[in-house]
Amino acid sequence: MIINHPILGPRDAQEFVYLGDAALINRPDGMVPEADDQFHDYIYLRENKAGLHRELWFHEQGDRSWLVVTRNTITHEIVEVELAHGVVLKARQEK
Repeated sequence: MIINHPILGPRDAQEFVYLGDAALINRPDGMVPEADDQFHDYIYLRENKAGLHRELWFHEQGDRSWLVVTRNTITHEIVEVELAHGVVLKARQEK
């Protein structure tokens, strides 16, 4: 599988480490009263649906960047690749 890195261009997936659901970027605030319930959901509840899925990938054998890869889990087609930092900043602006 080839991942089209936003800075470095096309790279083999063997350079990366898959880290799971990109929802992990949205870590709950541990200081709010309902933090226990929020962290339970954050750690244990994951959607496992077929189709488009946003995933975290770490470029371990390259520039060590974190990426959010939108991939079709049925066909393995990669639809979009973004730097995770940009995804976090965009989410904060939308709040």
